[in-house]
Amino acid sequence: MADDAVLDQVFWALSDATRRGVIDTLTRGPASVTELAQPHGMSLPGFMKHLRVLEDAGLLVRAKEGRTVRCELAPGALEDAAMWLAHYEKFWNARLDALGRYLYHEEEVQPWKPAGSRKGPNSASPAATPPPRSGSGAPGRTRKR
Repeated sequence: MADDAVLDQVFWALSDATRRGVIDTLTRGPASVTELAQPHGMSLPGFMKHLRVLEDAGLLVRAKEGRTVRCELAPGALEDAAMWLAHYEKFWNARLDALGRYLYHEEEVQPWKPAGSRKGPNSASPAATPPPRSGSGAPGRTRKR
């Protein structure tokens, strides 16, 4: 399992929609910084900060080819995050399966009846049950200014 500091950086890097968009674009193959920045409508210096965060988290690598800087996905950090998430996916699946078994057992023991179709025992009290209140109560006190 990956180091907590590494996972912190990866999840923080992925917490921003712009950076997730860059990762999504890079899943289709390497791209230049200009190509990556174009759909995000921000200044190049501002966009470069996003690339730095992704690079620091180990999610992408940059390589200079002449005057062009190309970025490529570095899947190692994503794999570490996926393994961490898979561990908790197993945990939650086990919990949800147990809940499903419990609810199935409860339905077998005590079948659900829709509201209004219940014909429970009559009240032991001879008095009639008052109807439920409708609307709200009397107005409350007003605050003086």
